[in-house]
Amino acid sequence: MQAGAEERQRAASRREFLRVVTGKARNESQAADPETGDPHGANVSPPVTWTDARLRLVRRASYALRTADVADVKTLGYQRWLNDQVNYTRIDDSALEADVAARWPNLALEPPQLAGLNAGTLRTDLQAATLYRAAFSRRQLYERMVEFWTDHFSISIDKVGYLKLVDDRDVIRRHAMGRFSDLLKASAKSPAMLAYLDQNLSRVGAPNENYARELMELHSLGVDGGYTQQDVTELSRVLTGWTFTGAGVFSFNPSRHDWGAKTVLGVTIPAGNASLGQEGVKEGEQIIDMLLAHPSTGRFLASKLLKWFVTPEPTETQIEAIAGAYRATGGDIKRMVRAVLNEGWIAQAPLKLKRPFHLVASGLRSSDVTITNLNGMVGQVRNLGQPLFQWETPDGFPDLMEYWVGNITPRWSFGTTLGSSNSATNVRLTVDAYLAGSPDAALDRLDAELFGGELAPSTRAQLRGYLVGGTFNATRMRETIALALSSHEFQWY
Repeated sequence: MQAGAEERQRAASRREFLRVVTGKARNESQAADPETGDPHGANVSPPVTWTDARLRLVRRASYALRTADVADVKTLGYQRWLNDQVNYTRIDDSALEADVAARWPNLALEPPQLAGLNAGTLRTDLQAATLYRAAFSRRQLYERMVEFWTDHFSISIDKVGYLKLVDDRDVIRRHAMGRFSDLLKASAKSPAMLAYLDQNLSRVGAPNENYARELMELHSLGVDGGYTQQDVTELSRVLTGWTFTGAGVFSFNPSRHDWGAKTVLGVTIPAGNASLGQEGVKEGEQIIDMLLAHPSTGRFLASKLLKWFVTPEPTETQIEAIAGAYRATGGDIKRMVRAVLNEGWIAQAPLKLKRPFHLVASGLRSSDVTITNLNGMVGQVRNLGQPLFQWETPDGFPDLMEYWVGNITPRWSFGTTLGSSNSATNVRLTVDAYLAGSPDAALDRLDAELFGGELAPSTRAQLRGYLVGGTFNATRMRETIALALSSHEFQWY
């Protein structure tokens, strides 16, 4: 009976913590939209404790603000830390990549080898490796850009299977911090993209417009970029014959190409004939170069990058500044990202809600965990509503607070799951270091590991009340960590 009473008291105390922390934070930090009254429709100001611009940079450019990250940025300073992350090859991440290669060797295989393997296994391999890299890579900004481009060039693995593993490796990861021109051209010839948008089915007399439309609407110009439906139709004719071999290698089939004259965005491609053979692929390459040089492309990318890192409502001045960097550098992604993450904008940036993948990655990165098998954590991302590489439409998972803010109960469930993880075969959360001193010392450590030392006093008081409300042991500490992961403050960055 005594054990049952203690368990009931623990549950009631936990519910009270969640009620106070999430309710209080919502009331204080989320101003209601003046027209709808919806507290989730407005920008959210950071807690008054988040005053250090260096730490705000790390929050935006990484998945979590660990003790080591805080020490690094305070030693290096804002500019040098950012420069190192932008020039990510300066950072030795070979140990992590060796670990990834050992855990998920299928990721290194070529299409003919991948084709015969189980599709479900390959999907889980890619999902787990992606989460592992986000949580533990030292090249955190690079991983944030991998996530950005994965949505920009969204492909459902459920439709294309193993081809997505090749796309992730040879398109997204290879060019994530290179030049946008190389990235767009690699995507245009990616068998995964061509299969996903049915380009491999497009032929003379029956052109498929799916890829032509998304190439302009989602990948380059943007929906308001100045093209028409006629441009989509004409571009689909230009791209007829773009396909891939059975092994999953890009190829151009002259017999399926429309050799008639075409006009796209005012540029006319003269008629040709099948005798030109492989030269016909240059028609599509010419139009892609035109899209890359179009002023709408720089502005579209500028707006998306600003929304990703800074604010849901970028100003015209901000958009033009980043579009200017695109034009001046020929689409150098590093230079654009460096300009977006300037200290003035980051210091004033409103909060962003962590998407499920970000939340789970941040929980793993912030905690003292030993990983044997990540499939359970991949399942947590799925349960939270973001099954990796499985968004069905080509626009990618939404980067909108309004879309994700309603899944608070699964977020609490994740906090509880990670906080209680003690499996030698999956994920083990170690709390020994927390128990080495007093409860207050344990809270100091928790503040440093999960919140960068910027935990609000009110939240700390609630956590302390729970921690000292029972026996200070491993179970109580795990539950306190679970509450911290469930708190309002941990949901934002």
